[in-house]
Amino acid sequence: MKLKSNIAVSENGFMFDPYTGDSYNLNETAVEILKLLKSGKTNEEIIEHFKEKYDVDDATLEQNIYDFIAMLNHYDLIEKQ
Repeated sequence: MKLKSNIAVSENGFMFDPYTGDSYNLNETAVEILKLLKSGKTNEEIIEHFKEKYDVDDATLEQNIYDFIAMLNHYDLIEKQ
């Protein structure tokens, strides 16, 4: 799963979709997830990254990441494979 290449994400959490003109404000964690997606990381690799970085239970972490990725799909920000 990969973020569409035309989606612009700034360091301070602003995301812009040039096809629709929609923009989004993101928190630090969302920006980090998007960077990992843009670099080609899998969902499992993203989950492992956050497991190593934060003290959070696995179920909560996985649910939050999958919810965020579902939201990206809903807004058509993920490339279809």
